[in-house]
Amino acid sequence: MAAGPLVGVRVLEFASIGPGPFCAMLLSDMGADVIRIDRPSGVAGTGPNAVLQRGRPSLVLDLKNEQDRATAARAAARADVLIEGNRPGVMERLGLGPDPLMAANAALIYARMTGYGQSGPQAHTAGHDINYLGMVGALDAISDGKSPPRAPLNLLGDFGGGALYLALGIVASLFERTRSGKGQIVDAAIVDGSASLMGMVFGAFATASLARDPDANLLSGAAPFYRCYACADGAYIAVGAIEPQFYARFLEAMEIQDYARYAQRDPIFWAELSALLERKFASKPRAEWLALLEPLDACISAVHTVEESLQDPHAFARDMFIDVGGVRQPAPAPRFSRTPGAVQGPMAQPGEGGREALARWGVS
Repeated sequence: MAAGPLVGVRVLEFASIGPGPFCAMLLSDMGADVIRIDRPSGVAGTGPNAVLQRGRPSLVLDLKNEQDRATAARAAARADVLIEGNRPGVMERLGLGPDPLMAANAALIYARMTGYGQSGPQAHTAGHDINYLGMVGALDAISDGKSPPRAPLNLLGDFGGGALYLALGIVASLFERTRSGKGQIVDAAIVDGSASLMGMVFGAFATASLARDPDANLLSGAAPFYRCYACADGAYIAVGAIEPQFYARFLEAMEIQDYARYAQRDPIFWAELSALLERKFASKPRAEWLALLEPLDACISAVHTVEESLQDPHAFARDMFIDVGGVRQPAPAPRFSRTPGAVQGPMAQPGEGGREALARWGVS
């Protein structure tokens, strides 16, 4: 039984990779009735993912087949939202672009997920998370200035700048539709969303409140009080003692109060103090350091592996992870006081439940 603030909203999802299915998962977790249209051969570059594809049935359609395209069009006529993640022009060539589908369903919200957007000189260019982050300055901003930049998995571009902005655009359009009664096209480009996520960074650089030099950048790992350290057992600890009171407690607990004579944010001594702390942390296992430092309430914690995160007491207390179809995975977020979301079921196999879902929509 669906539960959540989006109960009653019908979403037609054309299978894609990364941000598209993640957005559909979020909407399903919030109660939306999502039908996923899979291709007979699957989608290149992806495969079954028990988390990204949870909570919605699958309908296999060959969009090169006229009859299957007609089925997709009839489903779109009954949908509130359509999600597609193809390059610009692909859906138009299939006859499933926004013009004919919105002519048949004026209230349809046609949500398009791409890397570079529907317009601009790179709109038709292939790309991945690392390319989009490079374009908007994010990769350079998070680099240490010494080794080649590393993409933070595909969390920042695909899921942060892509899926979350697509979901925001869809929900905002649904809200606006309550006033106008009309749908609209949502052009969600990962480069746009990633640039938006960089808002604070651009503002800080403009006012020189955040250094462009990685060795003087407080948030990039240069500051000894805002970085990770390796312990004797190879595990890591995260120190985030930015505020003066937290920093003072940290220095005292580590028995290095002499460094209180320096201004905390003066980078001239950061390298020296970082080297000292590296040696100290490497002398004991993480558990011993946590026993000393966690009671300080100074923003100091363990760097968990994925496996360790599942065992965290706080995660247990908040039910942050749940079992769905035998797979331990993140629970729906955010949380609501009256209309809590819920995972509607495990990942469907290609073709599983799709025809029944269409019948529920009144589509033969």
